[in-house]
Amino acid sequence: MSNVYEERATMIAAGELQWFVPFGREHCKSHPSAVNLQLRQLQPASELWSSDGAAGLVGSLQEVTLQERDKECWQLRKGVGPADNEVEFEEELYAAGNMVIWSRGSKNQASYVYKAFTVDSPVQQALWCNFTVPQNKKDGTEVVEQTVCIVQNTCVNVHSVSGKDFISPLPFQVSTLWPTKFGLLFERKNVASEDPVSPPREPLPTVFSMLHPLDEIAPVVCRSAGPFEASRVHYVSDSTLRIVFSSCQPSVIMTYDTVQCTHTVWALRKVTAEEQSMVLKYAHQVTTPQNLMVPGILSLHLRGISKMDSPASPFHGYSLQGQSRMTSSPGLHSRTHSPSISNMAVLSRAHSPGMATPYFSGSQRFNATCHSLLGRAQSLLASPNSSFSDSTAAPEAEPIVPELCIEQLWTEALPSYRPDVSPREKSCQASKVFITTDLCENKFLCFLVESHQQLRCVKFFESNDPSQLIFVAATTLPAKDAAPLENNDAMLVLEANGSLVLYTGVSRVSKVFVSGLLAPSLGLSSTTSQPCTPVETISTPAKAVGRHLSCLEEVVMPSPVSELKGSTKHHESSWSWPEDCTFQQGAPHVLALRDPVHNRVTLELSNGAMLRITVPGIATSELVKKCLQAIKFILPKETAVKVLIKWYNIYNAPGGPSSHLEWNLFLTCFMTLMGYNTDRLSWTRNLDFEVPLSPVIAPKKARPSEMGSDDDWDYQLGSDYHNQVESRRLASSLHLEPLAATPCMDDLSAPPQLDPSAPLFPHLPAVFFVLHLVYEELKLDDLMRKGARSLVVMLQQLARDLQLKEYIDMYWRDYPSFIKAFKECCVIDAAHTEQMIRPSFFQTEPPCVFRWLSSCLRGNAVTPFPYLPGICERTKLLVLSFALYVIGDHSAVTSDMSKYLAKVSAGQKKHADDQLLRRQSSIKPNVPCCSLAEKLVTWLTSSGFTLKDLESVPFGVALPIRDAIYQCREQPCSDWPEDVCLLIGRQDLTKQAHKATLLARNKSSVGTGLTPEAPAASEADDEEDGMGDVDQEVTRLIWSRDLRVQEVRRLLQSSRPVRVNVVHLPEVSDHEYIEEKENKLLQLCQRTMALPVGRGLFTLFSYHPVPTEPLPVPKLNLTGRAPPRNTTVDLNSGNIDVPPNMTSWPSFHNGVAAGLKIAPASQIDSAWIAYNKPKSAELANEYAGFLMALGLNGHLTKLATLNIHDNLTKGHEMTSIGLLLGVSAAKLGTMDMSITRLLSIHIPALLPPTSTELDVPHNVQVAAVVGIGLVYQGTGHRHNAEVLLAEIGRPPGPEMEYCTDRESYSLAAGLALGMVCLGHGSNLIGMSDLNVPEQLYQYMVGGHRRSHAGVNREKHKSPSYQIKEGDTINVDVTCPGATLALAMIYLKTNNRSIADWLRAPDTMFLLDFIKPEFLLLRTLARCLIMWEEILPTEEWINSNVPQIIQVPASEDVNVETLAQAHDYIIAGACMAVGFRFAGSANSDAFECLYKFARNFMQCLTSSTPTVMGHYNLQTCLSMVLLSLSMVMAGSGNLRVLQLCRFLHKRTSGEMNYGFHMAHHMALGLLFLGGGRYTLSTSNSAIAALLCALYPHFPAHSTDNRYHLQALRHLCVLAAEPRLLVPVDVDTCKPCYALLEVTYKATQWYEETTVELMAPALLPELHLLEQVKVKGPRYWELAIDISRGTQHLQSILIRDGVLYVKLRAGQLPYKDDPRGWKSLLAPSVNNRNPEVRTFKPEAISTFTSDAALVSFAEYFCKPAENMKHKQDTLALFSAILYECVTQENPEMLPTYIAIDQAVQSLQRGEMCETFALWQIKLVLELCESRVLQERRRDPRGARGLLLSSEFLPVMKCSADHALDRWLYDNRQALRSYVSGQPFADEWDTSMLACFLVYHSIPSVTKMAATDLEENSSFPELLLRFTQLGVPVRALLRVAPLLLKNADPSMGNGVACAIPIF
Repeated sequence: MSNVYEERATMIAAGELQWFVPFGREHCKSHPSAVNLQLRQLQPASELWSSDGAAGLVGSLQEVTLQERDKECWQLRKGVGPADNEVEFEEELYAAGNMVIWSRGSKNQASYVYKAFTVDSPVQQALWCNFTVPQNKKDGTEVVEQTVCIVQNTCVNVHSVSGKDFISPLPFQVSTLWPTKFGLLFERKNVASEDPVSPPREPLPTVFSMLHPLDEIAPVVCRSAGPFEASRVHYVSDSTLRIVFSSCQPSVIMTYDTVQCTHTVWALRKVTAEEQSMVLKYAHQVTTPQNLMVPGILSLHLRGISKMDSPASPFHGYSLQGQSRMTSSPGLHSRTHSPSISNMAVLSRAHSPGMATPYFSGSQRFNATCHSLLGRAQSLLASPNSSFSDSTAAPEAEPIVPELCIEQLWTEALPSYRPDVSPREKSCQASKVFITTDLCENKFLCFLVESHQQLRCVKFFESNDPSQLIFVAATTLPAKDAAPLENNDAMLVLEANGSLVLYTGVSRVSKVFVSGLLAPSLGLSSTTSQPCTPVETISTPAKAVGRHLSCLEEVVMPSPVSELKGSTKHHESSWSWPEDCTFQQGAPHVLALRDPVHNRVTLELSNGAMLRITVPGIATSELVKKCLQAIKFILPKETAVKVLIKWYNIYNAPGGPSSHLEWNLFLTCFMTLMGYNTDRLSWTRNLDFEVPLSPVIAPKKARPSEMGSDDDWDYQLGSDYHNQVESRRLASSLHLEPLAATPCMDDLSAPPQLDPSAPLFPHLPAVFFVLHLVYEELKLDDLMRKGARSLVVMLQQLARDLQLKEYIDMYWRDYPSFIKAFKECCVIDAAHTEQMIRPSFFQTEPPCVFRWLSSCLRGNAVTPFPYLPGICERTKLLVLSFALYVIGDHSAVTSDMSKYLAKVSAGQKKHADDQLLRRQSSIKPNVPCCSLAEKLVTWLTSSGFTLKDLESVPFGVALPIRDAIYQCREQPCSDWPEDVCLLIGRQDLTKQAHKATLLARNKSSVGTGLTPEAPAASEADDEEDGMGDVDQEVTRLIWSRDLRVQEVRRLLQSSRPVRVNVVHLPEVSDHEYIEEKENKLLQLCQRTMALPVGRGLFTLFSYHPVPTEPLPVPKLNLTGRAPPRNTTVDLNSGNIDVPPNMTSWPSFHNGVAAGLKIAPASQIDSAWIAYNKPKSAELANEYAGFLMALGLNGHLTKLATLNIHDNLTKGHEMTSIGLLLGVSAAKLGTMDMSITRLLSIHIPALLPPTSTELDVPHNVQVAAVVGIGLVYQGTGHRHNAEVLLAEIGRPPGPEMEYCTDRESYSLAAGLALGMVCLGHGSNLIGMSDLNVPEQLYQYMVGGHRRSHAGVNREKHKSPSYQIKEGDTINVDVTCPGATLALAMIYLKTNNRSIADWLRAPDTMFLLDFIKPEFLLLRTLARCLIMWEEILPTEEWINSNVPQIIQVPASEDVNVETLAQAHDYIIAGACMAVGFRFAGSANSDAFECLYKFARNFMQCLTSSTPTVMGHYNLQTCLSMVLLSLSMVMAGSGNLRVLQLCRFLHKRTSGEMNYGFHMAHHMALGLLFLGGGRYTLSTSNSAIAALLCALYPHFPAHSTDNRYHLQALRHLCVLAAEPRLLVPVDVDTCKPCYALLEVTYKATQWYEETTVELMAPALLPELHLLEQVKVKGPRYWELAIDISRGTQHLQSILIRDGVLYVKLRAGQLPYKDDPRGWKSLLAPSVNNRNPEVRTFKPEAISTFTSDAALVSFAEYFCKPAENMKHKQDTLALFSAILYECVTQENPEMLPTYIAIDQAVQSLQRGEMCETFALWQIKLVLELCESRVLQERRRDPRGARGLLLSSEFLPVMKCSADHALDRWLYDNRQALRSYVSGQPFADEWDTSMLACFLVYHSIPSVTKMAATDLEENSSFPELLLRFTQLGVPVRALLRVAPLLLKNADPSMGNGVACAIPIF
């Protein structure tokens, strides 16, 4: 027998032969090569540099006709990218001439062009490279950017897959580029002129790195250690070193020393800070003048244009001498480098029709200015005569910091032991280097030395530090060429005699036979025609390959080329072979191997053709692969390699078996390797294939007939299969003879013996045990059940021969009828038994995964279950899942894995795997978990377990996991990651977690604007009024009963002419009538001009602009139409006086309103902002407003600094105001220095005293001062606070300056000071010497002016020529600013002493000294400080009025003063209520404010003259109305809308521009953002609202005296999105859903829960505890805010979209408001007749799942031939109804499987006990601790997933069937228990079912407990309890075991059993 195991000369057949022509070559033929010519004609001649320096088309034409084949090169790699991981595809990068073509193709898909590039000079090299771009600096995450790099003479073009392109100029000539893990390596070309002519100097670096296309090219550092010296760090500057190989994983490079003739391997890594400093220090320690500073020279010559060229130079990127290519400094370009504005220099062209257009930026391709340099780009570095004077003249050139370092790992041994080595015999440079792995994961670095025809393989492995590789012995193989086969863990070697040999590592496997190379009949000539398909008959080796050829799935392409191969990148020399070739003349032979991908490789043939072959794999069936993995894992590496090579040769012999015979071949092979004689075993003898074990190339036995014969039937009847799976029903229906006992085939000879010399014989126990664990793993996968059945045959044989009775018993219990047929044993000598290695992990008690899980469920103690890491992963997952969920051990999946899993480890792997397990266990999912179910689901997801995996888990094992999933589905956590949501089957949450989809929508994120039901407004109307983008789907849900949104649009539109209705009285002349009409129009225009402020608030953030279109800005139409003839009325007729510049500010507001429509999430950039700049000067004001709006929505930060500068230098006042306020708002609270400088230029007080006086317009100064407040908001910045404090009281002067509109400047300074110190109160750090509150108090009440301190005191020495103020403070100017500054500094501090300063005076004398409107400010300021005391009641508002005003003390008081004071104080208190309850829609606050608004309205409309005065009343009313709108912001309250509409109609009298602005701002706030936004009450929001709602509105449209109009828009900064919009996940339409909102407890109320019907505005998030989507119509979803508001905020920011999922059978609220139409409306119980009457047709109303609908169609509808199956139909209908209504359709297969299993048990036809195990697990789960606890829990709404009535019925049926069997077959059970052999007539299948179902232990276990001795039931009970047998099983078995038991007692027990 021993000769079987000897190594023989073997051969395998290569498959899938195919002629290979690079796809790019074919594509280039049809490529319009003349495209270069066309492109060049588009460029100016000055930019065309040709190689001879002449500009013209000659050079171009020479390039166009590049057809030389020897210029082409290509490389292939395995597909990476977005394609599905399971699909293997190949990618080809082909370069020829000026073209590079990247194509893809796979077995199932023809090759296609993925990307094509055309550049403007010949391509020197094309390669793939991955760059890593840091994404997040905080957590260090990096994004890998896949790119193609195209090397030209002077630059490298880098094109990323994501569409970015870069150009990196080359500062020197490059010989080769190498891709690495970090980026690119450049190898500088050695130019001959570099030999020193001048005195020797430090050589220049030769290797450079570039980590990103925008980075500088930096030299690479080398750390080398000689044998006698310490390690030294220096630049890689040795010109004799050449790189021959680079690898990303592991990160190494290989170099060749041309002098020493040795190869060296280096580790490539990032440089350390220490090495950087060493090399830079070393470079600066140069003393001699010859040794010029290398870094200095480098930095000068490698740096960009910063020193030499101006950025605008057309020679951007070149030195002025035109000699060197300069790299631009990364400081000049931002890292993001938008392709749309960068001057990409590649004239590139996409020829793939399927390519995305944005990849190339349109005409930008043709704007390349200077990058078409083709000529002699001599490097400055390479020229020795260059002057270095500039390096000394420019000492500021800092050195370039190196990025990468190489560290020596291994050097080839020098052949020094032979001094006579001739130069020829020295090692030449390796022509090919690669890394390969052998079958046992040993890694080798192999390099091919062509001159010696040797392949040198160096083995290496990782040390404990993964970055350090340890290289061990080198091995040399004879080879002319070699290529690695990654998928096969092997390499293909071409030997000197031309034969192909397969190696794994350095172990030879076999020769590879390729059709057509040995047999001349299949030479090239025969394949030029399409090969015909030979009939599959007897296959000789040649025919076998012919069969492979015919089965090609791709088109066989005969190669049209017959010349010799072109030189490629890898093979630059062509070889000449010796004359004595061993080939026949005529047949081509192999010259070289190239392009290995997966398991395919190309052979270059001697006739110039290329043939692509596939080397077959080690196995195709999953079962064989798993078994090989396990055997490989457990065996010593040397044995494993031998065994696997043996198997590989047998499996892949030419003409070998097809895949369905693979298992039989595996059995025979491995049984033989274990020492069995397979011919002596009956079950291996009958395996139906004829392949000899030592595979010489032998023809297979011919089959006699294709049609079959009678012999086939006899063969079937005699087969093992028929014996094992005999079915009574089948036998009776076919009238077969009953089976006779199998005749004994032993021939009375001795049983066969095992051969101890077999390679696997010593490892038999270990191999058996790991295969048993594989068997247990297969039992947990429904799809591999057939495999488990195949494997058990082998296992039972090994168990018999190793005499493991427990294992045999277990296999028999799993497959009773199958195993009983096997009785043969083989003998193992006792002497040989000692040779066997019994590993420590071997267990005599067989590990059974189902028994382990069952013990868990019953609550018994469990031992750790053995598993093979990496092979039995499913065992690990399911065992730990049960430990976590069933046992309830939280640490089972983290720290205590070893409590439940025992890792089987082959000696050498133990250590690493333990570390891995520990590492895995320490990875905790970053999701906070509470319950066991949540923890299980998140852990499974983090382990990569998906729903697809769950479907193949057996139903009993899967049930606890399904139960956990169902628990989580019922009450999920809203912020789980997407994978968890997918696993629990909540599409609504999955979509919510998938954030990217939400941001990319164009209109509003929910719908697509108007829905079909909407009354179709014409597009013209939408465009005109600028309000068409408000999301109508959502507004129609919020306000479904009326048309209030349309009404608001009507009130706020300013783009259509107004109606001028003037009655023409008879006495009025025509001219006067025209004047009257125009005066009326002028009044109406005051209103029209005020509308944009309100419109901006209404349409806030509702539009996503298209980057290619300008923003539509509605016109501000100031014309009118007069009825009845509809004649136009115009203000420009000259009949009446119209104020000049009347429309300036309204145009500004119109621009702001248009810009505020843009949502913050929109994708816009600097170019688009500049693109919107209008051409005409009239629209400049609008553009100024547009810029301010962009600042308010955060987009102005994208505007380039150059554009900001450009806009400011124009000197346009409005533009400056808009821009300064915009950038300040965009940088709110950031203290940004660049913005501070920008603002300071416009504020004289912030400039140094000696600075030039700048003429800054007054309004621009006001805007800049407020800007300082915004940028420094809340920072408490000392210097700014000091300056602003002084500016509040800035006196007029000097001379004529600063005399007009002083109030607005003082107010701005006060507001800015308040913002800088916002909310700091008395905690102003470092400002105590400024006495801020006292100074502000003085500004408020008056007094002597203090001397002006600070830098500006010189300016104020000369007095004003216009205003004489003296040395007292002008309170009228300073009071408002100071009052509001105090309010903001002490905001919400409840500081009573400061608040008392602000109390209204309580004497008439003092009252006369204060302007009434200042009383409003004081009251408001006082209330804001005493924030907590504000109450929404009428009493509280009145309590702010002093007693003296409420009840005058005497009669001779000024009634007018008192009345005005009273009303202004009331208005101030109302504003305080508005601020306190802003955005809350508080009903008390609303009712209270509404009442005061009505009071003021009645006073206004009453005819009696009032002492108040119309203006004062109107001001108070406006402020109360604004307060009302603040409280009801975003709610669209109808009563407030009616007030606004009433005031909108009033245009006559004293109704000026300012009041209209106030009323329409109130209307805008009421519908803020179309109902999506409301106001916040944060400090920042209150500051913004104080600026915006300052209670002094402009008298006319150009009035900025008291308050700058632009500040009105700052209220946008107080807006926050709080609308929650439920969106149905199935229809993607907004819908209604019931929300339950829980408030946190506060001092005013306890924790409260309210119900809202969403879409609804939520309260401020810090007030909330939880927001929950409430059932019963939608799946519940709770958003817990107690852990943080970020998740809810992120939902609200993304348009508030909350995905919800409708439950089965429910209708949305819109269709069924009261819930009466739902199919589940009547309460349905399972006993109800509804189940019976459930029509399968109704299924579609419950679910749209196609599988369930089909199930109803085919399994639940009665058909003609199903009459006798009514019960089954009824059962299926009931099951379906249950699954659908309970929303667990995934349980449908489980229900049916349980029913089927019980039925087969009742029929007694269960030939394997697999399904019974599952039923047992299900029943045990129902009785388990988990469920019992859940049932006891009062909140636990649900029990198990399965219906409560279905399981007891099934349990009862199963019990009854087994008890009936026991009654008839007691003797069989008694024989088993007593260990007697079975009689042949007994039905052992049912016995096995009984034993499994009742958990009865094996015979050996029972024998060990001496059951025979027991005479009493209590003793039996005790023993059986120790064995873990349930009591109900004992009651059934007891009568057989009790000796004195009366036989009749057994009958009694058996009859009585069904009650248990």
